[in-house]
Amino acid sequence: MPGDWTSSAVDLHLDLDMSAGRRSGLEHALREAIRDGRLAPRTRLPSTRALARELGIARGTVIAAYDQLVAEGYLNTRQGSGTTVGEVPPVSAGSPTPEADPVSPRHDLRPGRPDLSAFPARAWLRAARRVLTNATAELYALGDPRGRVELRAALTDYLGRARGVLATPDRIVITNGYSQALNLLARVLTESGVTAIALEEPSHPYYRDLIRRTGLRIVSLPVDDLGARTDLLGGTEFAEAGAVVLTPSHQYPTGATLHPSRRHALTEWARTPGRLVIEDDYDGEFRYDRQPVGAVQGMSPHAVAYIGTASKTLAPALRLGWMVLPDHLVEPVTEAKRYADAQTESLNQVILAELIGSHAYERHIRTGRLRYRERRDLLVNRLRRHAPQVEVRGIAAGLHAFIRLPATGPDEEEIVTRAMTQRLAFNRLADHWHRPGDHPQGIIVGYSTPSQNAYPAALDALCQALTA
Repeated sequence: MPGDWTSSAVDLHLDLDMSAGRRSGLEHALREAIRDGRLAPRTRLPSTRALARELGIARGTVIAAYDQLVAEGYLNTRQGSGTTVGEVPPVSAGSPTPEADPVSPRHDLRPGRPDLSAFPARAWLRAARRVLTNATAELYALGDPRGRVELRAALTDYLGRARGVLATPDRIVITNGYSQALNLLARVLTESGVTAIALEEPSHPYYRDLIRRTGLRIVSLPVDDLGARTDLLGGTEFAEAGAVVLTPSHQYPTGATLHPSRRHALTEWARTPGRLVIEDDYDGEFRYDRQPVGAVQGMSPHAVAYIGTASKTLAPALRLGWMVLPDHLVEPVTEAKRYADAQTESLNQVILAELIGSHAYERHIRTGRLRYRERRDLLVNRLRRHAPQVEVRGIAAGLHAFIRLPATGPDEEEIVTRAMTQRLAFNRLADHWHRPGDHPQGIIVGYSTPSQNAYPAALDALCQALTA
């Protein structure tokens, strides 16, 4: 007969098979719970009296079962400390964990995330305390699929001031990061009859696959030193493309900034009704050598869906992103969000709104901007000194650098092979091309990823891989 611990210190479902006797059934159930990891080492078990009462069996039966498992090493007893689970590894303990993976990187220079050790924990905690102190029960209920109005209002002010985005709270939809925002937009476009979408070449392979999974055909838009070739959008090759996805402030992965002439070509293309620009402003806050380049959305808010996130400024695990939408897309995207997951988790939204409202968010960004600029400069200086044959590009902004390899070699494969011996991780440019071909050789290095203490050793490993 199954039993549940309903009022003791530990909640655990036990499948008690009493066919061989109550004591044997209890011993077997506890033994299996320990072996399969449901009862972890050092977990304190209920007293024999409490467990007997919960399971409706004699206390002597529980005492006998505990004694037997103590003898076998599954349980420990100590005067005044009760009965706890022994240090018995679960049966599944032989499976490697990511942390124990022998090929996990020792030096992690993969792009895509900030220095997580610099997360503003104290500021976040202070904001959380203020939110929880003043919260009403309504905070814990499902609400508007667009997200909490507190965050949408805070973002309206912040994005207008910091990124030149023209927004109102009713045109903002909060999402679980950039991936969900892009997915929602792609599905809404598909339902409206769009069959193809233009995407920068090269671009992030994950988002390329995400778009394809929605059924949209991808048309490759070349990228050069002036950014995406938006001057080509009017050509016949792009005639079926109802939208274009761009990273204009800091193209990923090349790091190019969209030239003003290309911006004008983009907004001219978007004047035709039914066309949409999807602007990925993934690291627009981090610019080092000149004033930040404003969002394209500010030039054409009626035709641009602007997407930003807290993944690079705070942490990707928060799963907080936002879209600023043209009026005609607010309702269909909100409906798509409603059926995707009802809404993004509320508490972190309100905490972020508090962080923005107190200007702690911008103080954190300014601190990060100084830290990442120092890291960028250290990267450039190390490579200039130890690997002068490579060319470092795309470093005026952002959290990564594109390292162009010389045509005379070594190529990407050789650099990757060298890096593997040092457990050094970065991204290859080869993975970012839509189509195979004779493409330039290069690697993408995220100088924001390691902790401050680990960064110098990671650069040493990178220089060795490039020069060995």
